[in-house]
Amino acid sequence: MTEPRYAVVLSTCGSKEEAESIATRLVTDGAAACVNLIDGVTSIYQWKGKVERANEVLLVIKTRFDATGAVEKIIRSMSSYECSEAIVLPISGGAEAYLKWIDESAARMEKDAY
Repeated sequence: MTEPRYAVVLSTCGSKEEAESIATRLVTDGAAACVNLIDGVTSIYQWKGKVERANEVLLVIKTRFDATGAVEKIIRSMSSYECSEAIVLPISGGAEAYLKWIDESAARMEKDAY
């Protein structure tokens, strides 16, 4: 099976400011075509043996599959979390014009930049 061409990466941030900073860097560097910020997400999770609850901002990152490594590195370098999240979901299809736009927008990334 061939590698998918496009992906959505999900990540969470502890503040709107951090989310905006990461999203701006991803788009400016060409690692992502678009990042949606969904504020007001409540997360309940296990961390170091305890059940925790936090208000977070969800990043929905649209990119090329071959740029997901760069996306993960940027998130890891900018996240305030000890264990930053980057869940990669392959895109199996979509509107042709939109997918072409992802190609054009995310293709600006230098392949060896990360």
